[in-house]
Amino acid sequence: MLEQFKKYIIDNTGLSENEYSELEHLVYLLEVKKGTVLLKENQICNRAFFVCKGMLRSYTIDEMGKNHIIQFASENWWIADRSSFYFDEPAELFIDVIEDAVVVYIHKDFIKAAEKLSGKFARFNTLALQKNIRQMQKRINYLLAASAEKKYLDFIETYREITCRIPLQMIASYLGITPESLSRVRKELARKNFKP
Repeated sequence: MLEQFKKYIIDNTGLSENEYSELEHLVYLLEVKKGTVLLKENQICNRAFFVCKGMLRSYTIDEMGKNHIIQFASENWWIADRSSFYFDEPAELFIDVIEDAVVVYIHKDFIKAAEKLSGKFARFNTLALQKNIRQMQKRINYLLAASAEKKYLDFIETYREITCRIPLQMIASYLGITPESLSRVRKELARKNFKP
């Protein structure tokens, strides 16, 4: 699994094999069971997780105890509470494991060392943060203004590879709609012969 992470880093960030070898001591592997909570609200998020196998999610819990899912992360996706990770603020999110998983995690010292070694890595990290901002802005717009059908179709586009692995009640939570509304949307799309 560490080889999978190494390949991802070298293929995507511009780090060379030699540069990566200087950072290997800052890379940690963790096997986690379904249901494991990796981050709780109000903790400091000092780790960013890269999923090698399985699936994680981030979410908030409102005053009524209802979960609101922010992100799913499956193979080759990153997940963290970025505000907490970058600014050392108490986390607003929970992160837990929804399928048995193998993850690699890094601390900020990995990112600082990688940026010092390689301007390409620094540009990769900046672009990754910008893409995250763009995705979150798009998500907010959908949550506020899009129909349930449009939200669901966008979800399928974003998570095409893993849609069938995610329980429907979690998809509804991510979309900000009730499970009953999601069921109606799915029935209507099936009636139109839509196949995800």
